[in-house]
Amino acid sequence: MLNKAPKLKHTVKGKMKSNVKMGPASEAMLELLTLVFVNSLAEEAKAKAFEEKSATIRAQHLKAVSKKVLKKARG
Repeated sequence: MLNKAPKLKHTVKGKMKSNVKMGPASEAMLELLTLVFVNSLAEEAKAKAFEEKSATIRAQHLKAVSKKVLKKARG
């Protein structure tokens, strides 16, 4: 397990096609938005597991919920 969350800035810069500078405030906002998204995904997966009367959250719960959450995030 990781002790710290990986730096999202390096992941985003690796996927960018041009040299775009990210300030510390925008990097922090990106980290916060990612954490909020992951938190909502975990809550939805927990609810899905509860609906199926399962005590643990399994991969199938995350897959089912992630499709729904990503569609909702796109608008």
